[in-house]
Amino acid sequence: MNEHELRETIARWVGRERVPKRLRVVDDTSDFFGVDYDDVVILDNRPYFIRNYEREGRFGIDEEPKFWVRRAVDLSDGSIKIIKMVFHEQFKARAGDLIFECVRSPKKEAAILDMVRGHPNFAQGFWVNDVSGNIVRIIDFIRGKTLADYVLDLGKDHEDYFYNHFPSVLSEFIELAKAIGFLHEHHQKHGDIRRDHVLKEKDTGLCRWIDFDFNYLHKESMFGYDLLGLGNILAYLAGRGDVTASWLRENDSPVFRRLSSADMNIIFNNRVVNLRKVFPYLPESLNRVLLHFSADADIFYDNVDELLTDVQEVSDRIGDRNESREEIR
Repeated sequence: MNEHELRETIARWVGRERVPKRLRVVDDTSDFFGVDYDDVVILDNRPYFIRNYEREGRFGIDEEPKFWVRRAVDLSDGSIKIIKMVFHEQFKARAGDLIFECVRSPKKEAAILDMVRGHPNFAQGFWVNDVSGNIVRIIDFIRGKTLADYVLDLGKDHEDYFYNHFPSVLSEFIELAKAIGFLHEHHQKHGDIRRDHVLKEKDTGLCRWIDFDFNYLHKESMFGYDLLGLGNILAYLAGRGDVTASWLRENDSPVFRRLSSADMNIIFNNRVVNLRKVFPYLPESLNRVLLHFSADADIFYDNVDELLTDVQEVSDRIGDRNESREEIR
């Protein structure tokens, strides 16, 4: 497209009043800081009109800007896309005595996008090389809430949530865990499993994994970090949010004085995983699963199938128990 055609196309999809006075066209994303609002990025001969950058929380930092991830309008059809440019990041994550070397890998995410095409529990998209050979991922925008936010809106209190909503939430968790198992079966890892990396799509109700560009290295456990992430999500879902030692203390809960390291999360030492201490109506079978992710655990899940076997048993028992409650009523 020439400049006139680009301007007319932008006007068509976002309105003539939003067409920039000075139109800047970019085809090299090497300097992602240089890709700005209102730029048009050309990728594989397809134009994308750049909008705001995306944000996320990490390690307790809410609304952290991701300058290498931009929302964009695909000027070929008007659809909203997420454009992920190349950004290399490295950090260490600790789980008890285990240390995982984590790196951001555009190549890994590109491979997973190819692998999960058509899978209902993953964000969909594709990748292209820009003119400098950078692997740019172009992902369909998902309208919906994070799983974290969705759960917080369910039930008037925890007991209402547990009996009336958690069974269906647990079924969704099972499907999400199966999706991670699919990756593992194909020798891939998600790499950054967190409750805000699951979006519940508004139109379909499907839960979809997003952001799988992290990779981690640990010679003892190829899938260990993913499994710990699943455990963190399960504890969050069972607790209808994070149940922390500080929250118990602030609410003057007698449970706080009875906490020990055996009750706490192996990664986030302020989060309680022995949730039956806080919510005594939680079944022992569920609590046993959660305690595999405690700071004092000495037996861990080796693979997703082991976790799913136990969680499916919990799901079946909760379903039976809820049916019995309805009969009593």
